[in-house]
Amino acid sequence: MSHGTRTDVPEVLELLRAATAADGVRPLSEDAELRLQHGTPGGHDVSVRTADGRLAGYARLDDGTAELVVHPALRRRGFGTALLDRVLELSAPGPVDVWAHGDLPGSAELLGHHGFTRARVLLQMRMPLAGVDADPRPELPADVRVEPFRPGRDEDAWLRVNARAFAWHPEQGRMTRADLELREAEPWFDPAGFLMAWRGDPDAGGQLLGSHWTKVHPAGDAGPEPIGEVYVLGIDPDAQGMRLGRALTDLGLAHLRGRGLGEVLLYVEEDNAAAVRLYEGRGFRRSAVDVAWRLERS
Repeated sequence: MSHGTRTDVPEVLELLRAATAADGVRPLSEDAELRLQHGTPGGHDVSVRTADGRLAGYARLDDGTAELVVHPALRRRGFGTALLDRVLELSAPGPVDVWAHGDLPGSAELLGHHGFTRARVLLQMRMPLAGVDADPRPELPADVRVEPFRPGRDEDAWLRVNARAFAWHPEQGRMTRADLELREAEPWFDPAGFLMAWRGDPDAGGQLLGSHWTKVHPAGDAGPEPIGEVYVLGIDPDAQGMRLGRALTDLGLAHLRGRGLGEVLLYVEEDNAAAVRLYEGRGFRRSAVDVAWRLERS
């Protein structure tokens, strides 16, 4: 067994595909996978190999948060412990979080044994699109209009509102221009499904009030068939009470149904009881769980 500092991206991606096929859940978040593929500066890429040099496991550590994966054929041989030990060595003083996507028993066993405790639970919820209104016509204030995102024009406005809407969120609220542009360059990005609610003309000083960014996962990414996602739904705090969240949700779901998709998913913090009740009231049901395990260190 050996640690490595070299990151062979195709080799790691093949490991991720093997783990996804075996576990039914992607082992890394979208953000970690994008940083891996694009060589984003900062953070640490950690690998562990067999005696003959085969990649056995990979971890990504960024700002006190890590994600780990071990090849399905090489589990329970100490590779997960080796990865975790190296992550802890590289971590700055203070708490360390490790995400366990899918809340698999092996992850709970490894992390619990090392003194980690469950700190955050992220629910994945799903809903069929068959009953969604294909042509919603929500009532909007007279000076508000909804139109698709325009690359090259709307980035700064969206980042401002996103930071305000998710000021409480440890990941979403910190998205940067570079993070946004990485996603704009992805094959799945579709401006037509990125709906922006503006007060006034966006080309003449209009104010962005909120947005609903949808995503379409290809077959094999989040299930055997393509599936839509409520990717980011955010309303500026100053625009709360205008029912824009419901209007943008309905318009986004209609867009996804119009793409011929049969199902939609979203992610929500389990302790956000109001949001969970809202989504359950709309027909969403719990489908999967991601857990952030935390080790408190001085």
